[in-house]
Amino acid sequence: MGGRERTACVIGWPAAHSRSPLIHRHWLRTHGIRGDYRAEAVAPETFAQFVQSLAERGYVGANVTLPHKAAALALSVPDARARAIGAANTLWLADGRLHSTNTDAEGFIANLDAAAPGWDKGLQTALVLGAGGSARAVVFGLIERRVPRILLANRTLSRAEALAAAFGPAVYPLPWDAIDEQLSTTRLLVNTTTLGMEGQPPLDLPIDRLPADAVIADLVYVPLETALLAAARARGLRCADGLGMLLHQAVRGFSLWFDVRPAVTPELRSLIEADLAGA
Repeated sequence: MGGRERTACVIGWPAAHSRSPLIHRHWLRTHGIRGDYRAEAVAPETFAQFVQSLAERGYVGANVTLPHKAAALALSVPDARARAIGAANTLWLADGRLHSTNTDAEGFIANLDAAAPGWDKGLQTALVLGAGGSARAVVFGLIERRVPRILLANRTLSRAEALAAAFGPAVYPLPWDAIDEQLSTTRLLVNTTTLGMEGQPPLDLPIDRLPADAVIADLVYVPLETALLAAARARGLRCADGLGMLLHQAVRGFSLWFDVRPAVTPELRSLIEADLAGA
């Protein structure tokens, strides 16, 4: 692609751990695009000033990660998806204005489609664990895919009740201690909590109670294979891991900034897996 060089970034506090530069620089090389993608560590107290001067800093847009997603929503013109999820993770400049969206829902769904084709065929009940920002994105994606019944379990039931109220009658809050009794009718189980993450307690569930055609999605990607995914694979269940979602959620931001829709390829996945292994 000819024309001027374009540069985007990921903004976080901290930001050095982000794999986004590896992902986007790979796509820039693959498509022969003159541009760059950088990591910017920006403290919360300076975030507003930073994003309001993206153009002056030479950026056409940015990804936003913790702890800035809610602030990014408030400081931009959000689309319907970002408003519904209540957070923005992707910013771009157009018509002299700062626009935002949230690509987590589409990244989650695209990863499921790639890892477990047909996962939604005849699906009646999904069980989502957690009620934070990632859970909001997952629930939004499942509602868009018209999953009729979404159970939402959280240790603090009131948080699940609040999220269910925000999304309507398809979402049912569930006490954490009632998870086990729902597993026999759950054909999609999604972990959005930090359980199973490196340094955190494991997510201990009797997954032998799940149907033989159930699909397991775990948003954790450090470690790449959590105990939950290992147990699911040992049972022969289909799985979608957190790295796949990370890669797929990056696609639309790249297309907004660089006018090319990239592909999530085995080569890209291998690149990020190698980086994770060396971390």
